[in-house]
Parts: sequence; structure tokens; C-alpha cells
Amino acid sequence: MNEIVSDSAPTISQNTSYRAALFVLTSLFFLWGFITSLNDILIPYLKGLFDLSYFQAQAVNLCFFGAYAVISYPAGFLVRRTSFQSGIIIGLITAGCGCLLFLPAAHFEVYGLFLFALFVLAAGITLLQVAANPFVTRLGSPEHASFRLNLTQAFNSLGTTLAPIFGGILILSAGLKSSHSTADAIQFPYLIIFATLIALAIAFFLIPLPKIAATHQHEHESLVSPKLLHQRHLMLGVVAIFMYVGAEVAIGSFLVNFLNLPHIGNLAEHQAAHYVSYYWGGAMIGRFVGAFLMLKIKPFYLLTSNALISGLLLIVTIFSDGMLAVWAVLAIGLFNSIMFPTIFSLAIHRLGTLTSQGSGLLCVAIVGGAIVPLIQGSIADTFSLQQAFWVPVICYLYIAYYGWRGHRVPTHVVHEPS
Repeated sequence: MNEIVSDSAPTISQNTSYRAALFVLTSLFFLWGFITSLNDILIPYLKGLFDLSYFQAQAVNLCFFGAYAVISYPAGFLVRRTSFQSGIIIGLITAGCGCLLFLPAAHFEVYGLFLFALFVLAAGITLLQVAANPFVTRLGSPEHASFRLNLTQAFNSLGTTLAPIFGGILILSAGLKSSHSTADAIQFPYLIIFATLIALAIAFFLIPLPKIAATHQHEHESLVSPKLLHQRHLMLGVVAIFMYVGAEVAIGSFLVNFLNLPHIGNLAEHQAAHYVSYYWGGAMIGRFVGAFLMLKIKPFYLLTSNALISGLLLIVTIFSDGMLAVWAVLAIGLFNSIMFPTIFSLAIHRLGTLTSQGSGLLCVAIVGGAIVPLIQGSIADTFSLQQAFWVPVICYLYIAYYGWRGHRVPTHVVHEPS
């Protein structure tokens, strides 16, 4: 029997069950970070294979992050009607199907098939996010929810740091000019990911995980409850997630071009790619450190300070040249580290039976990773790439506001379980 989780203080047996579940869940965070970061290798691969323009190649990010907007609502509905564990299993299988679709896409060399495969893969990851993020926040005491989510997100950053290294070896080393060799190269890494996803799905099917009682909903309740609109801290959190993901993806997407500028780093593309690993590696280190800082410092204080520091670093990036600008923009990864899990846990705090719906709404906001980079690209075309970094500055200013005031829960509209 799966253990029914309540919001009361956990017993000793529950703590043991929670620790085991948390250990298994960290593998999911690592895996979807790995898959997401592998897009940074996939974009130049597809651009070379199909001779795409820069705008056309960005359809990879648009399709991948756009899946969050399309899938998050039905994913939240599915998790609510089944369980967090079932949602994780279905998400793993769906993502595995997306990986398999890379085989015919590479064989027939059809760009549309690659984009469809990415959409299916992202759909599975979206379901994993909707199920796993709130699951982690409920595996223990509410006051340590941000700590647990930051700890698991640290392994997500480990995945984003390692993926470009392995992707560069397995994909880009085959050479972009020979279409047959690159088509063969793209199949192997995604076959490995497919096998890993299916193995994890089997493991999650066999392992008894705690069952969250609050996921149960009344039959007549709608897919998106009108009560969510009254949760001010949630709705402002949705905007904060949009801003954060948009800023993080936009900065990462333009790093190679920025570091290549003569008055900035004057680095060749392969050299710039090496420096980009510091950006994602900084996020990994920051999440491990931030997970333990959460035990001493209130999460909203860390969120506010990190957002303000990131904004200041971007301003330094905009008004400076040379290696000062290089290290200023790379250092933002360190302060990005705790933002997503902290915003997420603050936004779903005390939602009770609305938790899975709120989680789905927050995951919709990840579409910021598709939209904000397009805005920054438009500014770069109109003015300059360096001036375009004002776009993420605005994003971080809003995140600082959410950390300072926007996260506060109005007690008269909170819907906790009875």
C-alpha cells in the first residue's frame, strides 16, 4: 500500500519513506536538465544539417518550451485524477517516445520530424515537472520545502552542465558537413536517453512512493479552478517563472555570440562554448550552496538578493568591455541557481487541494523560454547584442519584486485541505 501523506508533522516511518522517495526523484531532475541542455548542441547540429538561418534554428527552443504552454494544463489534470507517481511514469514513457522519434527524423532528415520529436520529448518533461516539483515540496515539513526543491534542482543543474560535454563528443565531433555521419551521431545519444527513461519508468512503477492525499479532487471540479485566480501569490509567481526562465534561456542562447564580439571576449566559437559551461556550472554550485543556505536564511530574502545581484551583473555586462563583461555575464549563472525552485515553492505555498493545478499553471509559464529570447533577439537586431541584455534586466527586477512583496499569501483567500 502507498502511504497517504498529510500536512501534519511526519512520523519516523514517514521520514524514512520521504528520504527514499526524495533520493529516487533526484534522478528525474538530473535527467530533464540533461535533456534540456542538450538542445544547445542540437541547435547547431540542425542548423548545419539543414542549412538553416538563425531564426529558423531557434524553432528548436520555440517548439521545446512551447510544449510547456500546451501540455501543462492537461498534465495537471492527469496528475490530479491519478497521482503524482502515475504522472511521473506516464511522463517518462512520453519522453521516451519523443527520443525514439529522433530515429526516423535522422533517417529521413526532415526538419519537421525533429521539431515534432522535440515537442513530444518536451511534453513528457512537462508532465514530469508538473508531477515531481510539488511532490518534492510535500515530502516533509512545509518550512523546508524550498530546501528540498533546491537540493533536487541542484542535480538538474548537474545535468545541464554535463550534457553539452557529452553532446559535443557524441554529436558535434562527427562533423556538421557530412549529413550521413551526423544523422548517425544524433541517433545514438537519444537511444541512450530512451533506454534510461524507460528504465526509470519501470523503477517508478515498482517502487512504492508516498501518495499525496491532497491530489484528490471532486468530480465536478474544472480543469483550472476559478479559485486559482484569487491566489495572488500564485498568479504573480506565474509571471516570475515566465521572467526567470526567459532570462536564463535568453542569456544562455546569446552567450556564444556575445563572447565572440571583438570588444568583449574575441573568442572563437569552440572557445566560447567552453566558457558557457561556467554559466551552467555556476548554477549547479549555487543550488548546492543555496539548498543549505535555505536552512539559515528565509527563501524570499535569498530570491530578492540574488535577483538584484543578477540585474547588477547584467548592467556591468552592458556598460563594460573585455573580460570584465565576460565574467560578469557568466557569474549570473551562480545567482540564477535558487530562483526557479524558490519561486515555485513560494507560489504553491498553502494551496492545499489546488497544488497540482497551481503547479500546472506555473509550468505553463516556462514558455517564457521561447518568448523572451525572441524579444531579446529583436532588440539585438535593432540596436546591438550588448544593449539587448536590458531585456533580462527587466526580468530580474520583477523577480526581485516577487521575492520582496509579491510572494506574500493573503490569508483570506488560502484554500488549505480540511
